[in-house]
Amino acid sequence: MTEPLYEANAYLQTFTAVVTGCAPAPGGWAVTLDRTAFYPEGGGQPCDTGTLGGARVLAVHAAGGDIVHLCDAPLEAGRTVAGAIDWAARLDAMQQHTGEHILSGALHRLFGAENVGFHIGSPWVRMDTSIPLTPEQLAEAEAAANDAVRADTPVRCYVPDAAALAATEYRSKKTLEGPVRLVEAGGDRCACCGTHLARTGEVGLVKIVSYQHYKGGMRLAVACGRRAYDAVAAAWADAEAAGRLLSAPVGRLAEAAGHLRAGEGRAKQRLAALQNALADAWAAAAAPGQLCTVQADGADGDGLRRIAMAVAAASGAPCCALAPGGQGLAYALAAGPGGDVRAACRALNEAFAGRGGGKAGFCQGSLAGADAARVRAFLRQL
Repeated sequence: MTEPLYEANAYLQTFTAVVTGCAPAPGGWAVTLDRTAFYPEGGGQPCDTGTLGGARVLAVHAAGGDIVHLCDAPLEAGRTVAGAIDWAARLDAMQQHTGEHILSGALHRLFGAENVGFHIGSPWVRMDTSIPLTPEQLAEAEAAANDAVRADTPVRCYVPDAAALAATEYRSKKTLEGPVRLVEAGGDRCACCGTHLARTGEVGLVKIVSYQHYKGGMRLAVACGRRAYDAVAAAWADAEAAGRLLSAPVGRLAEAAGHLRAGEGRAKQRLAALQNALADAWAAAAAPGQLCTVQADGADGDGLRRIAMAVAAASGAPCCALAPGGQGLAYALAAGPGGDVRAACRALNEAFAGRGGGKAGFCQGSLAGADAARVRAFLRQL
């Protein structure tokens, strides 16, 4: 049985212990100790890493009553060794885990949402709720969680006796038997075996980064502590950069983006009108019954389609409209009334390393190895 020092003192960074076993294992050596400050992976929290007796600790997991440390070098059984955990990673895990408790408690208290999934990943913490929630509800729970953080109240971790446990209400993802370790943080009480901060204020900040509907509930991406600060700082820098492009201050970006979108819509309408006029002009100049190849530099895919179909309808013969674009040269191929241009489309693609297709009356694509003159010459030979 390995004594879990992290349960009594989550802030313990260095310790000494006696090696009780060492055996080869995939990826290194499986080392057991009489006691350890290394937290084994479990409960959604990643394991600690660090050093042990000069060896690097690569992973830690629980195996029955023992805690097994996967090391990159063997350690002699019976030897007393010094261990040191990666404190920056542990502190981050404690911030994420404690912040998750506070936010989950707020969601449960305000809306009856159960936490049905939790994992401290990178870059965010994943949280799954049992019910769907609106953006307004998530914002309310986030605000309540940060109120609890600012209150800077103690976080309590303890194992009550059986009688006290039976009389105590607490959150748990499953029914538990035997001794249960409870964690109280920011007005929430939950069964948990992880490591936590001593006070809610050490969480610093809780931020819901994103959310989506998932299996009848919500999947949240959450950041706490330094991760939350980094997320907010990055979002602010991104907003400022967008503001410079839009000539608008942060706080008025949505308004500026709305103006830009409206302007884009008007520009598309003007472009469509111009491309219709261009199509009408080409159609008026088309010779009846003759294959026509039109070079319309500056036209987009929709413009090429309009030109090719208008000319084909006016002339009664196929029309190929071309413009720089796609892989090199974009094309639109329209058939005359009752015609079929699919064979011509396949021939173009094969001859000029093209991609594209369509229906009998119209095909569209791009050609990588062609110029307009070569395409015109090729089509005249078909």
